[in-house]
Amino acid sequence: MMHVLAGVLVDGAGRILIAQRPPGKHLAGMWEFPGGKVEPGEAPMAALERELDEELGIAVDPLSFEDLIRVPWNYGERSMLLEAVVVRAWTGEPQALEAAAIDWRLPRDIDPAMLAPADRPILAAIWLPEHYPITPADASVAHASTLVRAALARGERLLQWRLPGVPVDEVRAGAAALLPEVRRFGAHLLLSRDIEGARALGVGVHLSSAQVRELGERPLPLGSLVGASCHDPDELALASALGCDFATLSPVEPTQSHPDTPPLGWPRFAKWAENASLPVYALGGLAPAEVPMARMHAGQGIAGIRGFWNNATDPA
Repeated sequence: MMHVLAGVLVDGAGRILIAQRPPGKHLAGMWEFPGGKVEPGEAPMAALERELDEELGIAVDPLSFEDLIRVPWNYGERSMLLEAVVVRAWTGEPQALEAAAIDWRLPRDIDPAMLAPADRPILAAIWLPEHYPITPADASVAHASTLVRAALARGERLLQWRLPGVPVDEVRAGAAALLPEVRRFGAHLLLSRDIEGARALGVGVHLSSAQVRELGERPLPLGSLVGASCHDPDELALASALGCDFATLSPVEPTQSHPDTPPLGWPRFAKWAENASLPVYALGGLAPAEVPMARMHAGQGIAGIRGFWNNATDPA
């Protein structure tokens, strides 16, 4: 398997640098994060320094490197491990020495469709937040709406609207009523399992593990978020093949809702998440304060229910 390093250069305004593949190359015309393959006997970070010098004419500071995500990927019979590293300090002005063009853009202004497929999970890992709260299953629409508004006010930007005990038309109406506020905060609300509702409202969807196994293609266009509930490496691989933007992997710890389900534990979570080709949130018996633990174990962050709502009960 070819080992490739990609540098995600971030400037002081939060913009990231992308490079367009030149004519005559594989995936010519598509955009990617600059970098290249590790040569035999070469240390990965040394390879990144060399490649960014050759491609952009800059000298990067290795002390500014931050691990972002590892993406195993296959382009037909060509397999590679694409390792993305955030770079925040360098000397020199980046130039398109080998690319057809380079551009600085805010992550939210990059259309995933313009990127090479293996680079799309990198873009998702850059801008997806560390928290993914899920509304309590026993909440009413009114109470869940109050919780979501409070979460938006305290800074949450990715939330799952999951109310399994409520009729679907009421769930959709509640989501529609929240959307102006969600969009004002620049946040994202994903409907649980409801693909048709997500299409009608123009929001994202979070797929169940059964849907991940049943669907043959991505249910929403690129740019509309698709998450997936996963419990093992096979489901993570299926979620990636569907083109999901991220997944949750559970249960990491024992949970009140599924007390008889054996927890994965952090070592197994890390092994499976590191070998997944998309960002993975740790879910199950966890609290927001455990984000550093998730990051140490190849996770994007923490998803959860009780830990995010302080065990808030519905007054109804």
